Formats: sequence, structure tokens, C-alpha cells
Amino acid sequence: MNEEVELVLEDAEEKMQRSLKHLDSDLTKIRAGRANVNMLDGLFVDYYGSQTPLNQVANINTPDARTIAIQPWEKTMIDPIEKSIMATNLGLNPMNNGEIIRINIPALTEQRRQELVKQVKNEGENSKVSVRSARRDANDYLKKLLKDGLSEDAENDAENEVQGLTDKFIKLIEEKIIEKETDILTI
Repeated sequence: MNEEVELVLEDAEEKMQRSLKHLDSDLTKIRAGRANVNMLDGLFVDYYGSQTPLNQVANINTPDARTIAIQPWEKTMIDPIEKSIMATNLGLNPMNNGEIIRINIPALTEQRRQELVKQVKNEGENSKVSVRSARRDANDYLKKLLKDGLSEDAENDAENEVQGLTDKFIKLIEEKIIEKETDILTI
């Protein structure tokens, strides 16, 4: 197979893989009624004037299924951590005892579960669009190679491989969406 064709296929697969990883990252931030330290991924705290990831200024764990415990390495960080948690739109209400911040994760209402399912489907659709965009880019480049002397058979074979990759990643995305929906709807 032509080296350029292989590069196009590798690039397409890499882009599709990235959109799958991005979906994974987004889905871990959508809470399913159970405490999960990943819910606080992407949360930054004002640490002596610079925005620092929460996990770099505190230990975070889940002592039980409904609680997240955050133990700052410095007691002076309790207020800034609480402020940044309340500033997010996660709907979490932190409480502290002077040493540890506890966040109780409320049980999800049926309406909230439906909203989260919609959010999951939306994230999945965005990932599918990204995968299809990678397919389109690869096919456009293959058409260009066809004009530059690639045989029609080689171009058709490569397009079929790109479609195979697309089908594989769309299926993986759908499986992740179904898994997360089940997780959210399980009481």
C-alpha cells in the first residue's frame, strides 16, 4: 500500500481515538448519583495567585458511595477550595470541619436523571460528529491522492478502510453512551 495512504489512515484513526478519549473524559465528569473523585477533574483553585488543579493542593477520596472528602495539604486552602467548588455548576455543596471538606452527593431525582441522559447523548453525538469529520478529512485527502496518481482501486480500498474505522469508533461511542445511561438510570 502507498505510504501516503497509510499515513492518511493512521491520521484518521488517531483523530477518531482522540474523540473517543475526549468522550471518556467528558462522561466521567457527568455524575451518576454516586460519589466519584473524577467529578472534580478540571477544578482549579487559587493557590497563592495561580490557578492550580485541585488534586495538586489536596487529597481527594470517596469514603462512601455518597461522599467526597477533600483534605487540603494546607489548612489555609479550605476557603479557596470551597469557593471554587461552589463556583462550578456541578450543584455540589461543600461543608468543612476546619480540616476536611466533605461533599455529600444527593440522590438524583428522576428529572435530573433525564437531564443527565440528554447530556450524555449530546456528548456522544459530538464525538460521532468528530469521528465523521475525521472520515471526511481522510476521504478528501484520498481524493487528492487520486488526482496525484493513486490508482482508483487503491483509493477505493483506502476509503473502505476509513469507513471500517468510522464504523468501529461509532460503535464504541454508542456502547459508552449506553453504559453511562444505564449507570445514570440505575437507582
